[in-house]
Amino acid sequence: MRKNKAIRPLANKKRKSYSPTMRFYGQPVKGRGTSTNPHNRFESLSYTPDPEYLDHLLDSPDDGDEQPSPRTQVYRDPSRSILSRNDSPDLGFSVSVNPYRGCEHGCIYCYARPTHEFLGMSAGLDFETRILAKEDAPALLRTALSARSYRPEPIIMCGITDPYQPVERRLCITRGCLEVLAEFRNPVAIITKNALVARDRDLLAQLAESRAASVFVSITTLNPELARTLEPRASAPQRRLAAINLLAEAGVPVGVMSAPIIPGLNDHEVPAILQAAADAGARAAGHTVVRLPYAVSELFVEWLETHYPERKNKVLNHIRALRRGKLNDPRWHARMRGEGRTAQAIHDLFEVGRRKAGLTAPFPALSTAAFCRPERGGQLALFTA
Repeated sequence: MRKNKAIRPLANKKRKSYSPTMRFYGQPVKGRGTSTNPHNRFESLSYTPDPEYLDHLLDSPDDGDEQPSPRTQVYRDPSRSILSRNDSPDLGFSVSVNPYRGCEHGCIYCYARPTHEFLGMSAGLDFETRILAKEDAPALLRTALSARSYRPEPIIMCGITDPYQPVERRLCITRGCLEVLAEFRNPVAIITKNALVARDRDLLAQLAESRAASVFVSITTLNPELARTLEPRASAPQRRLAAINLLAEAGVPVGVMSAPIIPGLNDHEVPAILQAAADAGARAAGHTVVRLPYAVSELFVEWLETHYPERKNKVLNHIRALRRGKLNDPRWHARMRGEGRTAQAIHDLFEVGRRKAGLTAPFPALSTAAFCRPERGGQLALFTA
């Protein structure tokens, strides 16, 4: 793939050039999920702003109620492999492809935020403004699938951050990976909350003909105002429903993820979300309960204080009720679903809504039967060298 000059090289990790900073000091930032950069748990040093400088910023008559949004910076990711494997009993897949690290969608609840700390950055504003793009992902994927040791299996895009975040419109890395998967007819399942996925319905429909593609569109709320603060740069709910419709019309098996369900905030919307998705063409539904690992809990509490202070205690108490008195429970089998009466009430609500919306038919399983390796080299290479 041709190198994009707008992407910066990733700085040397050993120099720790990404020390976390508190850039906007708790003031709402337009178009961003958070305004702060909490301390990186792997770094020994942290930045504390001078109180007098803070007062100067907050008293500035030009600042207004919201600080201007910092510009998104995209860096070149030097990864030399692209298939990520996991053995988690909570996940229904074992291999995934993640074209990006960090996510500009800025979802305040995103459990992937702490992964940016492994890069020397923060789970806060850094996660949504400093994006690492794997420009070589399509080429790396081709190499992986061409290896004789590779055994075809469904690949998930993405297991961590969204493959269709805003920068994908320009870089087309995810589309490049889909082109490779279509060439090999390797099955792929996509999870996204961006309507941009409908752009690639031609490739997905091609794979679907071999039962090798499915898409789940995540819809957290149908309330545009809540969506703007909860998921500031993800597609609006109505655009996601439109994407479901376009995919369904193209013959791509498509479902809806009611995720994450946040008790006291969006749980009452579950039946309406499922019905709207079914009306748009969704054929299946899934759900997860909100997870707040590491720095995410701090960011989420701050978000509630800023945007929904009147609901803060109710929401947090409900989360604690399904997390054994804490805001997070990392145990296997419990972290995605929760436990107790609150968790059971959520699962029952989802199940009733799913049945009422008619989303009970079996979703077609992905098949590897059509997988093939395009022949390269041999005598034909003599004429193309």
